[in-house]
Amino acid sequence: MNSGPADFLRFSAFRKAVTSPKLLQRLAHAAPMQRTPIHDEHIRLGAKMVWFAGWDMPIQYTSIIDEHMAVRAKAGAFDVSHMGDFLIRGKGAGDLVNTLCTNDVQSQPVGKCVYAHICDDQGRILDDTIVTVLGDDEFFMVPNAATTQKMEKWIRGHLHGPELLDMSTRLACIAVQGPVAKDVMAAITSADLSTLKYFWGGFYQLDRIDNQNTKLVTDLLHGRGHKHGAGVMAFVSRTGYTGEDGFEIVCENADAVAVWKAVLDKGTPLGLKPAGLGARDTLRLEKGLLLSGTDFDGSQTSVQTGPGWVIDWMHDFIGKQAMIQQKSEGKYDKLVCMLVEDRGIPRHGYEILHDGDKVGTATSGTLSPVLKKGIAMGYVPVELAAVGTEVRIRIREADAAARIVKPPFVKRG
Repeated sequence: MNSGPADFLRFSAFRKAVTSPKLLQRLAHAAPMQRTPIHDEHIRLGAKMVWFAGWDMPIQYTSIIDEHMAVRAKAGAFDVSHMGDFLIRGKGAGDLVNTLCTNDVQSQPVGKCVYAHICDDQGRILDDTIVTVLGDDEFFMVPNAATTQKMEKWIRGHLHGPELLDMSTRLACIAVQGPVAKDVMAAITSADLSTLKYFWGGFYQLDRIDNQNTKLVTDLLHGRGHKHGAGVMAFVSRTGYTGEDGFEIVCENADAVAVWKAVLDKGTPLGLKPAGLGARDTLRLEKGLLLSGTDFDGSQTSVQTGPGWVIDWMHDFIGKQAMIQQKSEGKYDKLVCMLVEDRGIPRHGYEILHDGDKVGTATSGTLSPVLKKGIAMGYVPVELAAVGTEVRIRIREADAAARIVKPPFVKRG
């Protein structure tokens, strides 16, 4: 079945963000929406556009379900240029990154990408991010679009020697996700990216893209590798937000359209489709991946959200002591994944019940395009968070049976 933008806004986390009266009032007097370098290509392809975190972004091209299933079966291409791009470098950069991040980034080898949370002194999550080790005292960090300015201010407040370069408006990012993503990448570069391990990255020349731009203006890309002739120099990582195999391509704004067109041109015969924020949201939820501002809103800690491996307790970081105390006391709500056994679609804000009493609230919810069942994430008391616990979710005045399951809802392959 097809799902239009109105359907998406009814059941997704974007409903609250896009339709809030207070927000709309502020937007009426706010600065114009930002546009990614690929914006005109989205319009040309007939994408339905929506406001998201200050950006004019494609929510879908055909339908959310169609794009979702294309990524699960073949591949999808996403414009994620709205995400932030920070380069942290200089003496002490490793110590700084480790102080900021719940995971130990500093000890990782060059090229390793690390998922981590950045927390305040009380252990409350300010943002989640992926940090890549580029070299001694040099790190590439990607904050969320809605938190980029907040994170820049937070990091600068802790700078004591290292340098922070915000390149968020100077770089583009295109995500190629799905089982045939490696084949799409092979069509745009002679570099053997099949050997690039999951959650690793490096600098590559996309030499099979017909593009004559040779000007590398950002500190991230300038001087990396040995660009020669046509093509695009890019930072490529085997990462993504869909739970499928995939790659994220970070390039200069001036190269973004050429990369986007090449990905679609080479990928379409392989089953790739352009995909928007709608499919990105349902895809990540099927895998139990957190959405910043929805599954954590600044009041939860990493202990509450998990996963367990997001915290490396062997190094010191901001918020560690508060989380140690929280964990020892054992009195907190825990984020869980819930599979709905009855008919009905759970949505953000719906009540979670146990033995007839409200025990929590759903943070994310949708109808899984793969499972054809309702799935949700939400917070319940930690003593009720065990896998297999039976709960109910109040959906339109009816209490639908659900049970807590171990993520992901949908396994790869």
